[in-house]
Amino acid sequence: MIGVYKQSIQSIPCLIAVDVDKKDTALPSVVYFHGFTSAKEHNLPLAYLLAEKGYRVILPDSNYHGERQAEVSAIKRQVSFWNIVLQNVHELGLIKTYLDESGLLLNGQIGIAGTSMGGITTTAALTQYPWIKAAAVLMGSPKITMYAKTLVDSFRKTGNLPVTEDEIEQLYVELKKYDLSLQPDKLKDRPVLFWHGENDAVVPFDHSYTFYEEARKQYKDQERLHYVKEANRGHKVSRFAILETVKWFETYLEHE
Repeated sequence: MIGVYKQSIQSIPCLIAVDVDKKDTALPSVVYFHGFTSAKEHNLPLAYLLAEKGYRVILPDSNYHGERQAEVSAIKRQVSFWNIVLQNVHELGLIKTYLDESGLLLNGQIGIAGTSMGGITTTAALTQYPWIKAAAVLMGSPKITMYAKTLVDSFRKTGNLPVTEDEIEQLYVELKKYDLSLQPDKLKDRPVLFWHGENDAVVPFDHSYTFYEEARKQYKDQERLHYVKEANRGHKVSRFAILETVKWFETYLEHE
């Protein structure tokens, strides 16, 4: 039987989906990050399917989301988008440390995945943590500096940009350190799945697809970098995408 447990890890509100009989056993683990304006509970269907396969699945709430939403305006949360992504990357390190120190991670087998903002978090994390064994990016962009510029331009068009030009330039400098498209060598043949709807009007499909086409040339085994695209699909994860994600971790992240 699969259980869902509410737990605070280093003050990060999380849900953990795991076989109840193996709750305190070392297992391969997957950390899954939700999208912008979403929350950890929204990814429970995928977490359940992964837990059935023998994984411990950790669903954290990002800052200003879910249990951490607090009294923050929509505009404040929007402007904080990139700070939230970078905080996610930092907090992923805290979650990994917790799993290690608690003896809950089997042989260092940890996978990372996420939807939209969570997918962007995943690409950024791949530049920072060589211990990530496998990853899945659903509707995320590995070209985060380019995507940031796109978002800033859209803010400018509305005439509502509550940050200075200096702050924007500082943001671009910081994002380049986490921009996977600028350092694809950081992938180091690790298995990464991309899924994206071709009609996505929120996160550009071509960001991930053009990156994939270039990055796969570096792979000795090109099957370890895989792209699944869905025609006539907008910014919404399909059941097909969820099943492909589960299948990906089953293939590339050690399990029973």
